[in-house]
Amino acid sequence: MKLERGWMWCVLLLSSLAVATQETQLDVDISDMDEDMGLDEEELKVLMAEEVEEEEEEEEATVMDENLLDETDGTASGKAGKAGMDANVSFQVTYKTPVPTGDVYFAETFDDGSLESWQLSKTVKGDADDDIAKYDGKWAVEQLKENKVPGDQGLVLKSRAKHHAISAMLNKPFVFQDEPLVVQYEVNFQDGIDCGGAYIKLLSDTGNLNLEQFHDRTAYSLMFGPDKCGEDYKLHFIFRHQNPLNKDTEEKHAKRADVDLKKFYTDKKTHLYTLVLNPDNSYEMFIDQSSVSRGSLLHDVVPPVNPPKEIDDPHDSKPEDWDERARMPDPEAAKPDDWDEDAAAKIEDPDSLKPEDWLDEEPEFVSDPNAEKPEDWDEEMDGEWEAPQIPNPACETAPGCGEWKRPQINNPQYKGKWKAPLVDNPNYQGVWKPHKINNPDYFEDLQPFRMTPFKAVGLELWSMTADIYFDNFIITSHKEVADRWASDSWGLKKLVASANEPGIFAQLMIAAEERPWLWVIYILTVGLPVGLGVLFCWPKKSDDDYVYKKVDPPRADVEEEEEDEEEEGEAAAAAAGDEEEKAAEAAEGAPAAATEEEEEEEDEADAGGDNLEDEDEEEEEEEEDEEEEEEEEEEEEEEGEEESKAPERTLEEEVVVVSKEGGDVAEESHKQAVRKRRVRKD
Repeated sequence: MKLERGWMWCVLLLSSLAVATQETQLDVDISDMDEDMGLDEEELKVLMAEEVEEEEEEEEATVMDENLLDETDGTASGKAGKAGMDANVSFQVTYKTPVPTGDVYFAETFDDGSLESWQLSKTVKGDADDDIAKYDGKWAVEQLKENKVPGDQGLVLKSRAKHHAISAMLNKPFVFQDEPLVVQYEVNFQDGIDCGGAYIKLLSDTGNLNLEQFHDRTAYSLMFGPDKCGEDYKLHFIFRHQNPLNKDTEEKHAKRADVDLKKFYTDKKTHLYTLVLNPDNSYEMFIDQSSVSRGSLLHDVVPPVNPPKEIDDPHDSKPEDWDERARMPDPEAAKPDDWDEDAAAKIEDPDSLKPEDWLDEEPEFVSDPNAEKPEDWDEEMDGEWEAPQIPNPACETAPGCGEWKRPQINNPQYKGKWKAPLVDNPNYQGVWKPHKINNPDYFEDLQPFRMTPFKAVGLELWSMTADIYFDNFIITSHKEVADRWASDSWGLKKLVASANEPGIFAQLMIAAEERPWLWVIYILTVGLPVGLGVLFCWPKKSDDDYVYKKVDPPRADVEEEEEDEEEEGEAAAAAAGDEEEKAAEAAEGAPAAATEEEEEEEDEADAGGDNLEDEDEEEEEEEEDEEEEEEEEEEEEEEGEEESKAPERTLEEEVVVVSKEGGDVAEESHKQAVRKRRVRKD
C-alpha cells in the first residue's frame, strides 16, 4: 500500500522527535550526574584520567548477586572489592574504596569490615528505666539489603527499641577559626523508620573525653542529621553556644528545612547529608547535594544567640488606679421600670391541648419480658437483678404515654439580666507595660561560629526500627573534597539504584493500583494525541482518485407528469366511487321508479308527442358522445407516437406539452361530469 506524502511526513516527524527525546534524556542524565557531583569539565577530565590509572593498579569489582556476595571474604583489601555480576543489573559497576583527595579531619568507609577504630559505649543512660538504660544496642558492618555495590560496606544499627552509642576519634581536633566546616555522611532507612534518628554528634574537646562513657549528656559542639517520630520529619542542626559572661551553655536550633523531607525517610534509598558551616556565620544544609536550608547563626536560630539589650523591669508594677478599660458601662443609664429580670426564658404553651388518645396510665418504658437473669448473677455481690427497660410497645401507636405536660415555648416577656450600655472610658490610659531597663545579662557575640573545638564523632541513638545504614563519613574544610568523596562512593550507589528502578511503565502501573483515578488521566494522555495524530495525519484522497458520473440534462416536466398521473388516478377512483354510490341509490329507488312508470303510462295519453321528442334528443346526444370519445382516443395515439419519436424535448416544447395535457385533463373532467348527469337522468 502506497503511503501518501502527508502520512510519511508524520511518521518521519514522530521518529525524529523520539530520537531527539532519547538524546536529550541522555544529555540531561549526564548533566544531572555532573551537577550532583559538583564537578566542572576540567575536574571530570582529571577524574577520568585518575580512574584509568587506578584501574591499572587496583582490582575491579562488579555488581554481584546475593549468593556470590555471601561467599566474598569480609577481610578483603580496603581498596578493592570482588568481581561479579548481579542478575538485576544489566551493566558492570566498578567500585573502589574512596580515598580523600585533600586534607580531612575524619574519613570512614567501613569497607575493611571491622570496627577497630570505633568504641562502643559501656555506660548507661541516666534518665531511663533500668531495663532499657544500658547502651546495649547491636552494631554490625554489612552491605546494603538492596542495590548492593560489591566491596562497599557500611555501619548498620541492628536492634530496635534499644539505646545505641558508638564513637570514634578524629585524626586531629577541629578548631573553629578561619576555615569552614564540612560534615558529610550517608544514611539509608532500609526498613523505613517509625520513630528514631540518624544524626551524628561532634563531641567537644573538653580534655576529659572518654569514649567508653559516651552517653546522651556528653558534651558536644554540634549535632546534625535526620530525625523522625510520628509524622514530624526533621533535619537537625543544633549547636551549643557558651555564654561569655556566665559560661553557661545553651542549645541553638536552626530553622526547619524549606522542603518536604518525607520521601527521604520512606523511599529506602541511600541519601547523602551535608552540612557546610562558614566562618562568616552562614550555614547551609544539603540532601543529595541539593540545598534544603540555609541561614545565619546570628538570625536564623532559636533561641537567638545574643539576648536583647533591654528587658522589662522585674520590680515595676501596675498602679492601683491604672484604668485599662477602653469602654465602660454608661453611669447615667438606668434600668427601665418594665424590665423583669426574673422572667423565665421558657413558659408553657397556653394554647396547646392534650391529644384525645394520649395514654396517661401507660409508662414510657417497661421491663423487657424476654430478658433472663444471667447464670453467673450473684445477688449478694451484684444486688437484686432487674430486667432491662425497653420502650413500651403500647406507646408506638399512640401520640404519647405517661403524664401529659404542655410543651415549652419562648417567653415573649423574657429580657434577661439588664446591663448598662457601654460608652468610651474618659479615664482610659491604655494597656499597662512595665518600664524597660538595660539587660544586665546582655552580651553581643558576633562570632558564634567559633564554638568549642571537637575531636570525636559519635552516634547516640534510640530507634524503633532496625537496620539503619550509615556509610562514608567525612569531615573536612573543603567542599570540593567532600564532593569528590561523594562522587566515588554515593554516586555509584545512586547509579545502581537508578538502574534497578522499574521502568516508567511499571511505575505508572504501580501508581494506578494505589490511585485508580489515574487511569482516566492515562487514557486521556494517550488517547488525545493518538486521536489528533490520526485526524491530521490520515492520508487524504487525491483529486485523480475521484470518478465523476455523467449526469443527464435536467427534465423539468418529469415531476409535473408524475403529479398529473396521480391526479388522474385520484379522479378515476373518485368517479368509480360515485358510480357505486349512484348504483346503490338506483337500487334503493327501484320501487319509486316503478310507481313513476305507472304514472308515466297514465300520462302517455296526454303527452305522447313530447316523449317521442325527448327520446330523439337523447339518441342524438349519445351519438355525439361516442364521436367525441373516438376523437380523444385518436389524439392520445398521436401523442404517444410523437413522444416515441422525440424522447429528448427541449424545455420549451415540454412546457407546451404540459399545457396541452392540462387541457386534455380539463376536457376529461368535463366529460366525466356529463356522464354523471346522464347516470342521474337514467
